[in-house]
Amino acid sequence: MSGTGYQTLLECRRRGRALRARGFTVDQIAVVLALDHAVSPLKLYRYANGLTATQVVTAFNDLDPSGAATLREGRLYDYEAWPAGGRRPSIWALTLLAQIYGTAPTRLEPR
Repeated sequence: MSGTGYQTLLECRRRGRALRARGFTVDQIAVVLALDHAVSPLKLYRYANGLTATQVVTAFNDLDPSGAATLREGRLYDYEAWPAGGRRPSIWALTLLAQIYGTAPTRLEPR
């Protein structure tokens, strides 16, 4: 991972750590990050947790008890582009992503 996306992730990680140290929840951190980053809720929550797409994909695929999940980074990026573009994740996918991000599935949908 390189470029401005990685720099953004590093900055969000730093900021997230500082906010967690002050008692902020992941939901509150996502709200704070939204002030500076005009991205989808899915990407905000990934940033709020300081996770790379690779980390999310690995966690997602590990959470499927049947072992049939095959989320790829490209599909995660499609989900993160929704609703401005990309693809809307299924309720099942939103539920697993919410579990990874430590929030409710409804928080991952655009308002």
